[in-house]
This record gives sequence, structure tokens and C-alpha cells, in this order.
Amino acid sequence: MKTLTLQTNGRTHFVDITAQVAAAAQELGIDQGILTIFVPHTTAGVTINENADPDVTADMELVLDRMVPWSGGYAHGEGNTAAHVKASMMGSSAHVIVADGKLQLGIWQAIYFCEFDGPRTRTAWISATCG
Repeated sequence: MKTLTLQTNGRTHFVDITAQVAAAAQELGIDQGILTIFVPHTTAGVTINENADPDVTADMELVLDRMVPWSGGYAHGEGNTAAHVKASMMGSSAHVIVADGKLQLGIWQAIYFCEFDGPRTRTAWISATCG
């Protein structure tokens, strides 16, 4: 298993971690198999989406804020309910196939760590299942 340590710089921040995940695959020595990227936080998640146009992540943030506004009369005492809901919507893990030592992502795809309660220092774990 590999651990990524990430520093986010805003309440919401989409961090492209594709290069770090690819490096982890190399370090783990996986040639064929599946990588699992797991985020052990309740106010952050992970997703795979387009990396060619930065407007995509900006639009994702806009839509998530419309769907789950930061202030909404929530009961949770910490005041970060929106972050918990958005993290659940993104999910806490993603899987990527590795073939011939390379991540099998579409031409426009990237792996994003999704911060919803930052800025913070965060962690993502990467584990390999070899096939």
C-alpha cells in the first residue's frame, strides 16, 4: 500500500492526483491488476472525470454547491454537513485498471481527490490487486 499526503487550499478543491497514482503503481510494481484509491475522510472523496478543461471541475463545484448549499439549516453541530453530503456523493474510493504497468484511463480522464472541508492536510491510500 502507498499513502499520498495532500494539501488542499480551499473549502472545495479538486486535486488531480493521476500522476501520483501512476507513480504509486510503479512503486508497487504492479504490471497487471487493479488499483484502489481510498480516501479515509468523511468530508472528502475521490472521482474520475475530465482533465482537459478546468471548467469541468469548476462546474462540478458549482453544481454540488447548488445541490447541497453550505448553509441549509442542518442539524450537525460541526457546521460542515454540506461537506459530508458532497463526500458521500463523490464516494470514498475509485478503481483503476493497470495493464502493462500503465493506468487504463480514457484520453480525457484524470483521478481527482475532492476536498469539501478544507483547507486541510489529507491522505489517500492506494492499494494494488494483481491479476
